[in-house]
Amino acid sequence: MNQNAANQEMTSFESGDTWVIKIGSSLLTNGGQGLAIDAMALWVEQIVKLRHAGVKTVLVSSGAVAEGMNRLNMKKRPHSLALLQAAAAVGQMGLVQAYESLFQKFDIHTAQVLLTHADLRSRERYINARGTLKNLLDLGVIPVVNENDTVVTDEIQFGDNDTLAALVSNLIGANTLLLLTDQKGLYDSDPRKSNEAALVRQRRANDPDLVGMAGEGGEWGRGGMVTKIKAGRIAARGGANTVIAHGLQEDVISLLHKGEVMGTLLMADKAVLASRKQWLAGLAAQGRIYLDAGAVTVLREKGRSLLPIGVKRVDGRFTRGEIVACLDESGMEVARGLINYDHEESAAICGRSSVDIQSILGYAGEEELIHRDNLVIV
Repeated sequence: MNQNAANQEMTSFESGDTWVIKIGSSLLTNGGQGLAIDAMALWVEQIVKLRHAGVKTVLVSSGAVAEGMNRLNMKKRPHSLALLQAAAAVGQMGLVQAYESLFQKFDIHTAQVLLTHADLRSRERYINARGTLKNLLDLGVIPVVNENDTVVTDEIQFGDNDTLAALVSNLIGANTLLLLTDQKGLYDSDPRKSNEAALVRQRRANDPDLVGMAGEGGEWGRGGMVTKIKAGRIAARGGANTVIAHGLQEDVISLLHKGEVMGTLLMADKAVLASRKQWLAGLAAQGRIYLDAGAVTVLREKGRSLLPIGVKRVDGRFTRGEIVACLDESGMEVARGLINYDHEESAAICGRSSVDIQSILGYAGEEELIHRDNLVIV
């Protein structure tokens, strides 16, 4: 796609019948001064219209930590994980209460669903979470999803609700991921610093130029535009289109449902992945392995397993059966999968032929470092 085509504004798009809508902290908390109930009421009313139109909707809502900070009179976001968890526990009460009250005005039930990466790392728990969400949707309930901030640690937290929303999108097979923020969308440069900054109307989610255009997050949220780009890429693995739009634009949800494009549309260019591949794509990588050009070609173009001979080096600590990211020589991730050897064994056999594994490790293991059935291209 050339530059002009990449920036060509679309007038409509197919939004599908299953949506994940994420609302950011900057919209929900009035800059940290409590919940923006009036704005929440407008979004709820539009989500109710979606449901009446036959669209199944999962709401991923930020704001728990910020609301807790407000209730606890904290002026600045704590650095302590324990204090953040305490603020989240207090804030969740107000956040869920607000959503339940607003949806009950339309006789619609809500359900609180708290997730961590551990819930998606286990295949059994992944299936359970998927089943719960799908059953709630079939029952006409609006699931309100958030990261389980009260129990996460630095090692397992999603890090931002944009990523969580994208993983939920893959989990339920959503068609559209809508990220509502306090910006009109992604600009090709920082609009705060340049009057020449132009809104990016449409790009492929995997366009490598996107990250360079994005900025950092604000004080009250963890996610900035960079996380929204990454979320769009995750959602695209499951075949979902992502829209980044201003949450306070009038009737933004309803207009998007009618097919009107606003903000930035990140298009998926891959077919929907099978359930197991979606699960693999959503797992957090525990380590990294760097591939030579030949191995990258084999994975991307021939769909084969990854052999040790194509690996140049190994970074990080991981055990057998954990997920690792496969990077090319420039450091760009090209795939991820469940590895057959731990980090020490992988380092020992990298760059070597599979026939040498027994002599190097002292036992005859799998000939593949990662089998193609346990590998997903990103």
